[in-house]
Amino acid sequence: MSVGLRSKRIDLIRGLSIVLVLLHHFNIAYRLNDTTLANVIGWEAVRAVARNGNYGVTMFFVVSGFLITLNAERRWGSLGNIDARAFYGLRVARIVPCLLLLLAVVNLLAFCGVSIFQNHAAAGTPVSLWQVNLASLTYWMNVLIGTHGWVNYPLGVLWSLSVEAVFYLSFPILCLVLRRESRLLAFWSAIILIGPLYRLAHQGDEGGFLYAYFASFDGIAIGCCAALLAKRISLRGRLALAMQGIVAAGMACLYLSWPIARSNVLGVTAMALGTAVLLLGADARGGASRPDRSRFSALIGWFGKRSYELYLFHLIVLGGLRTVFPPRLVTGDEKLLLLVAFFAFSAALSVVIAHWYAEPLNRIVRRRLAPTTPIPASIPAPAPETYSSTYHAADAE
Repeated sequence: MSVGLRSKRIDLIRGLSIVLVLLHHFNIAYRLNDTTLANVIGWEAVRAVARNGNYGVTMFFVVSGFLITLNAERRWGSLGNIDARAFYGLRVARIVPCLLLLLAVVNLLAFCGVSIFQNHAAAGTPVSLWQVNLASLTYWMNVLIGTHGWVNYPLGVLWSLSVEAVFYLSFPILCLVLRRESRLLAFWSAIILIGPLYRLAHQGDEGGFLYAYFASFDGIAIGCCAALLAKRISLRGRLALAMQGIVAAGMACLYLSWPIARSNVLGVTAMALGTAVLLLGADARGGASRPDRSRFSALIGWFGKRSYELYLFHLIVLGGLRTVFPPRLVTGDEKLLLLVAFFAFSAALSVVIAHWYAEPLNRIVRRRLAPTTPIPASIPAPAPETYSSTYHAADAE
């Protein structure tokens, strides 16, 4: 596989995930119940699509674990040979520049008096901006949200980055200590089993069943296991394609049938396992070279390529729209116009940040912190920098 190619299946999964997240957050701000769309297909149908954006984050977690594990194994030959210093350097290069930019923008707007970017005592107890900044930089924003609520509107998205960062702090240590794939699979299987039990024990507590570390680690662990199983399992051919279609239909049914507050115990696990099946069926060699089958899939895949920047900065755009166009004053199809503007401005901002800021800094920091970790030329792997994401988080170098 040539260096510049990507898996379009993975971009499509990430693109769908980020679109669901953006739609979810927009519907929270500007409820779409009085639009023509709601009148035509029904408000219940619109709400079913828009209410479960957190499942999009679950899908991000799986893709993140899959790509991190796959790239680490290809880079160092086996997970037991991982270079922890280089691994952390690659994580810093991808995650930190955008994180610092987000904090700088939010702090500047808060200092300038823009209300929605300032802290709010969601649970009645004031939290300082310094504490929010500290939680953002040391990856316990999810704990802060669980304790005090959504204390800062645009920085709330960092709960998922906190989950991923803490998981990946342990990743090279586990690889070096356990060394064998069988032991890693056993450990991550235990994490997968803990997930639904933890969510079950925290029903009624959104901070527990949605944002807590052990409520979310299982999605990443499922992605890690899928990467290790990928070289043993081949989901190709007509039968495999039919099975993946059934899995995708089941995921859609789960997503549309129940709100995540009711289905999270096993729903998160089911959505993560379904995503893993789709990843195992991703034809990275063939899929990268075939043309897109439709403009729609090409558009969704484009969003997938910029999913990390989109995830971190889309609430900056939405916060700006809410400031200029207060939701209480926007009615009917004006909301649909704002929805289009929201997606367009978010997409444009992600391109600017990625092209002129994140990617150049990524290359500079990588050269300084991880200068000697190229993937061997003999291994047909995609260029790791082309696989930088999400999620919701930054899932690869």
